[in-house]
Amino acid sequence: MTERVFVLGAGRAGRGLARALRAGGVDVVGVHGRHTGDPEDRVTVGALPNTIADATTVLVTVRDAQLDAALRELAKAPLRADAAVLHASGSADPPALAALRSRGHAAGTFHPLVPLADPARAPALLRDAWIGVDGDDAARARGRALAAALGAHTLDIPAGRKPLYHAAAVLVSNFPPVLLALGERAMAEAGIPRDLARRALLPLWTAAAENARAATFPASLTGPAVRGDDETVRANMYALADDPTARDVYRVMTETIRVMTRA
Repeated sequence: MTERVFVLGAGRAGRGLARALRAGGVDVVGVHGRHTGDPEDRVTVGALPNTIADATTVLVTVRDAQLDAALRELAKAPLRADAAVLHASGSADPPALAALRSRGHAAGTFHPLVPLADPARAPALLRDAWIGVDGDDAARARGRALAAALGAHTLDIPAGRKPLYHAAAVLVSNFPPVLLALGERAMAEAGIPRDLARRALLPLWTAAAENARAATFPASLTGPAVRGDDETVRANMYALADDPTARDVYRVMTETIRVMTRA
C-alpha cells in the first residue's frame, strides 16, 4: 500500500481509523487533535506538523460543527500537490471543500458504516464493513483504496441524498434492539422474506451491540444526538418526511437519548 495518510481529528473515530489503517499496512504519517490521549495513537496537538506535507491523503474526522474550520485550515497548509482530502461525515457537504478544490486537491467523503466507539476495536469492526464514498473521481479512488486496505467494501452515496443516507445509518446503528425488530417487520410487510431482511440488517446491528457489550451507556453510543449535533438531526428529520413511521421513531429515540444522557 503506497498511500500515506494524515488524520486530522483525534476523537474516537479518527483514532480508530488510524489504528485500522496501520493494521492494514497503510503508512499513517500523523494523527492530529486537541488532546494527546493514548500514547499508542501518537497524537500531535497545536500547529499542524510538517508531516502533513508527506500525506497523499488527508482524512478529516472532526465533528460536523468543526468541519468547515478544519478544512479552511487545511487550505492554508503545505499539502502535496496531489494530496486528496477526505472527510468522514456521513451527512455534511462542507462548503469549505471548494477552497481545497481550487488548489487542485480532489475531495470527497469517506464515511464508515460502523459505530467507532472504541478505537481499539476499530480494526476488527471495519473488516468486511461498508464505507460510503462520494466526491471527485480521484477522491473516490483514494477512498476505495483505503477501504481495501481495511478489508472493507464501499458504496457510492447518491448525489444530493446524504441526509437520507445518513438518517438510514443512524436509524440502524444507534437504536439497535428496537430498530432491528422494526426493520425486520417493515421489510417483511414489504414482501421481503424475513430471514433475508435479518441477514441484510444484522451486520450493522451486531457492531452496535458489540459496542454496548464492551462499554456502558453512553460511552458505547455514537451519532448526532449524543454529540449534541442538532443541525444533523434536523436534516435527517426533513429527509424522512416521506416515511412518517421512520420519522416518528427517529424523533422519539433521539429525545430518549437526550433525556438519558442528561440523567
